[in-house]
Amino acid sequence: MEYLDIYDEKGNYLGKEERDIVHRDALWHNTVHCWLYDKFGNVYFQIRKDSNTFYTTASGHVSAGETIKEAFAREVKEEIGIDVDIDKSSKVNIFKFVMDKIKKDGSVFRDRAFSNVYVCEYNDDIDKFEFDLEEINGLAKINSRDALKLLSGEEEEVEAYIITQEEKEKKLISKNVSVKDFLINENETGIGKYGEVLEKIIELVLEVERI
Repeated sequence: MEYLDIYDEKGNYLGKEERDIVHRDALWHNTVHCWLYDKFGNVYFQIRKDSNTFYTTASGHVSAGETIKEAFAREVKEEIGIDVDIDKSSKVNIFKFVMDKIKKDGSVFRDRAFSNVYVCEYNDDIDKFEFDLEEINGLAKINSRDALKLLSGEEEEVEAYIITQEEKEKKLISKNVSVKDFLINENETGIGKYGEVLEKIIELVLEVERI
């Protein structure tokens, strides 16, 4: 049984509760959005299993008693199978996420989350990835500047490198992608959803280049 730390809307700690109850009763809790990028400014988007669209490298709930950075490392390990140095991760922002959704059984899924967005540099070989194929179809590696131009409407298509896995073997193919390939919910824009992350990655890469 999974427990989550719960908070009031201002972020004051209240205790812990079962995950199902958290979403039944719309209790505030922490999630983490994990982004990996390399020294060239390429960012890894997860290709979601349920929609086959691009999203954060990895993401999920922060368990009770767990720090944000610990959750970052765990989610990355669970979903794409690598170990990351959480001390090298950088916070982008924390934003409030609110969603109510009717499930197939008629019950209402109520989400009230403090979404903690963090980025971390990763420069190892793609063969190190071990995807949880029940959760994801693979990764899309896209230059952060190109992705920013695409999502801001400056470009209609950009090049992405799609990384997939068959058993233990990784395949890498080049593909032109458009905004339609990204997970963007109703009442969201691509630049609003992903722009701040991409700008942070560009900033961090430039800082290293200046040293």
